[in-house]
Amino acid sequence: MALAADPDHVTVGDRVAQVTREAVWTHVASIAVAVPAHHPQGMVRIGDAFFVSTVEVTRRREGSTDGGEGVGHLLHLDASGRLVRRVRLGEGAIYHPGGLDFDGTHLWVSVAEYRPDSRSIVYRVDPATLVATEVFRFGDHLGAVVYDRDDRSLHAVSWGARRFYRWPLDEQGRPMNALAPRRLDNVSHYIDYQDCKYAGRHRMVCTGISTVDGGARPSIALGGLELVDLADGRPRHQLPIALVAKPGVVMTRNPSWVEPHSEGLRAYFMPEDDESAIHVFDVTPARSGAPAPR
Repeated sequence: MALAADPDHVTVGDRVAQVTREAVWTHVASIAVAVPAHHPQGMVRIGDAFFVSTVEVTRRREGSTDGGEGVGHLLHLDASGRLVRRVRLGEGAIYHPGGLDFDGTHLWVSVAEYRPDSRSIVYRVDPATLVATEVFRFGDHLGAVVYDRDDRSLHAVSWGARRFYRWPLDEQGRPMNALAPRRLDNVSHYIDYQDCKYAGRHRMVCTGISTVDGGARPSIALGGLELVDLADGRPRHQLPIALVAKPGVVMTRNPSWVEPHSEGLRAYFMPEDDESAIHVFDVTPARSGAPAPR
C-alpha cells in the first residue's frame, strides 16, 4: 500500500500559532465511521488513510481500582470511513491505547492500564501492514506519545498530561535509557491533553478537554488546543475550541489531526464513542486588524 507524504510539521506549528478566537471554522464534511469506534484516543492521517487508536472496555471501572478489562485496537480506515484492517494492541490489563504520532515511516502509540500511575507499553507500528513492534515498557500511564523528528527523541504525557517525559533514541529507534527519561511537570492546567502531534521546531500540538462542575446541572466540557514547547513543557499558544458534535460532546473530546490547507489549516476530529464520525473543518485565521465576530 502506498502512503503519501505527511504534512510539513513546521508549517502546522506556525499556522496553529496564528489561530486565534477570531478564526473562522468552516465545516467541510462528516465522514461516518463504518465500524464501532469504541472510545477513540489517537488519529493520524497519511494520504487518504486514517489510523485510529481506540479502547474497547469489556468490564467497567466504576468502583474498581484495577483498571477494568478491555481490548486495545488500532484501526486503519479508508477515506470513506470503511475499515481496511485492524490490529490488537497491549496485553492483559494493559489495554488502553493513547494518542498517535507518525515519524514519517512508523506510527508510535502507547498502551497503558486504564488508571493513572500505572504501566505502559510503547509500540512502533508499520502503517502499511499494521505490524506492531514493542519498543519499551515504562512504569506510568502514558496517554500520548510524540516523535521529535529534529533531534530523534520520543516524548510522552501522563494521565491527564500532568507529567511530560522525554527519551533520546538510538540509531535503532530505541530509548537510550528507558527507565530514566527526563521528566517535567506540566505547568498548564487549562486542558487535559487527549491527542498530541509533532509540530516542528521541538513543539507539539495537543487537543483535549477540561470539565467544569455544573453543580445541580450536568457538568460542562471545555475544548481546547495548545502548542507546547518540548524543551521546557510550557505552552506557547493556547486556544479554546467552541465546536460540538452534539450537545455535551465537544470536538476535542477524543482524537484530532491538523494539517496545512490553503493559507490556514484543515482539522479532523473524532469526538463520539461507538457510532462515530470524522468531522472535518477548514480553519482560516483572522486577517490582521479584522474585527472580532459578535
